[in-house]
Amino acid sequence: MHTLGFEAIGTQWTLSTAVPLDPATQAAVAEVVGSYDRTYSRFRSDSTVARMAEAAGNFVLPASAAPLLTLFDTLQRLTGGAVNPLVGRSLEVLGYDAGYSFLPSGSPVPAAAWAETVSWTTDGSATTLTISAPVTFDIGAAGKGQLVDLVSAVLAEAGHREYVVDAGSDLRSAGAAELRVALEHPYDTTRAIGVLTLADRALCASAVNRRQWGDGLHHVLDARTGAPVDTVAATWALAADAMTADGLATALFFAEPDELAREFSFDYVRMFTDGRADYSPAMAGVLFP
Repeated sequence: MHTLGFEAIGTQWTLSTAVPLDPATQAAVAEVVGSYDRTYSRFRSDSTVARMAEAAGNFVLPASAAPLLTLFDTLQRLTGGAVNPLVGRSLEVLGYDAGYSFLPSGSPVPAAAWAETVSWTTDGSATTLTISAPVTFDIGAAGKGQLVDLVSAVLAEAGHREYVVDAGSDLRSAGAAELRVALEHPYDTTRAIGVLTLADRALCASAVNRRQWGDGLHHVLDARTGAPVDTVAATWALAADAMTADGLATALFFAEPDELAREFSFDYVRMFTDGRADYSPAMAGVLFP
């Protein structure tokens, strides 16, 4: 396999393809990633998300925003509001702000109510998001997964049928080749709790150690309280696309798998902070004894 590596949206990316990427495809990938960052990053002052934090109103987003917003709408409902992309302000209060201060400025603050704050329409070429008050969006619960899907679409449109898009803990594989993936131990990055095989599917993971900056402070917040979760340590979700897998990996911190399975088809592994783990039947044998 041929590989192309680059850093974007705060993580290391690797694109592995059966044949090298031509310059036009590389440029198309760079444009998709750059456009996504200009729209959704809460760490740059010129993004659309930054303007949303300043004033209420209507904001034009790419057409791809519609499925992302729909996914968030479903996940916030299934988790009773625990998954909510308006959690950005809650993260800022705890120190995970645009300046990476990592210094809390107050007690945990709940996110703004999703249904009361946002609405959207789409015409196929763009999505118009309406917010009733200034809010800080943070789409990290599913956004990186969607970007993996968008990059995968660029590769597919360029004629690539066998590839792996790896964006840190988010992967999407296409083709018949199997990829063995270690499940990193959330408390010891030199160890794995198991190994699974990925083929023509997406795998996304979330863990409390990924972005941790103080005692009990990490990026997985319950939007209802604004406080970090303390019962689940790490999750892995497999689905047909990375956006769904990413969103479910977050939702598994708050909802039981059976509840999520009513509306999604996926497999999972979940590790709790006390060392226990559970998993879907298809993952039997994945974890080490």
